Amino acid sequence: MVVRQSRGWSYSLVSWLILLLCLITTTHASLGDRLPEFRDCVSICIEQNCGRGNAVIPVYLRLLFWTCPSNCDHTCQHIITDQRVARDPPMLDPVVQYHGKWPFLRILGVQEPCSVLFSLLNLLAHRRGISQIKELIPAKYPLRKYYVFFGYVGMASWVFSMIFHTRDFDATEKLDYFAAGASVLYGLYYTPIRIFRLDQRKPPVKATLLRLWTLICASMYVAHISYLTLWRWDYTYNMAANVAVGVVQNILWSWFSVKRYQKLKKPWAAWPGMIVAWIVLAMSLELLDFAPVRGLLDAHSLWHLGTVGPTIWWYNFLVRDAQQDIAGERLKA
Repeated sequence: MVVRQSRGWSYSLVSWLILLLCLITTTHASLGDRLPEFRDCVSICIEQNCGRGNAVIPVYLRLLFWTCPSNCDHTCQHIITDQRVARDPPMLDPVVQYHGKWPFLRILGVQEPCSVLFSLLNLLAHRRGISQIKELIPAKYPLRKYYVFFGYVGMASWVFSMIFHTRDFDATEKLDYFAAGASVLYGLYYTPIRIFRLDQRKPPVKATLLRLWTLICASMYVAHISYLTLWRWDYTYNMAANVAVGVVQNILWSWFSVKRYQKLKKPWAAWPGMIVAWIVLAMSLELLDFAPVRGLLDAHSLWHLGTVGPTIWWYNFLVRDAQQDIAGERLKA
């Protein structure tokens, strides 16, 4: 009965993530870009204020690479948005996107303050998790190095997320996507190593499988980056690749969770399945895509906030699982 429920959950997970992929789209052309009043505002602002270059804008904005034209663009987004919101009779959708983004309030030059803050919380969650792994799992435990590296990859991905949400440039966007892809793929990499214990020396075939699996994952990442960099920058493909990798590892962990719980009868053994459910629910926030509340809090930032708890919970599971594994080995000895 539990196995059937696990299979049903796996099929539901796949269906839900495919639906998410179909509904989430990324674009840099938006309705706001085409509004004549917005274009006129930007044109007039640049003509009247940018004759002396970037000297007219504050130093703290220049430190984050704001230019006079980009500052005009940002200012006009809010001018036009305020005009549309104040219009009588009210408009059906007064707040629209510009360049693929909502008109966020800027704080100290930061474009998306809440996304930056929540990315920082995720980074700190990984940092805390690394400390737990190093403190509570013996250095000789063979899986420890994979868990520590998982933490470092996670920290790197959230650093680049913070940079991208601070200032959206072509380079910062690519670094954010590449780091996120690395984090997702590394999650897939160490999942079968733990589940099927490819880290063990016996039987010898496991060492061969581990080398082969490492080569496959490294090749997949190089091919992924090469395609996006040298062939075509494709948002749909990038999303599809990340969702596919995520689906595989989530199904594996859900299956492992059921098997582990059946064997140990301990509540923590079921945590991976619960964490996967939490992540899927958090991802569903992306479907809402509402205009930012008070110009700050949007669906994407809430998605970042929604991953903090599962990250902390996940490291707690890794520690419990490792301690159980070590205790079992001692009993065998």
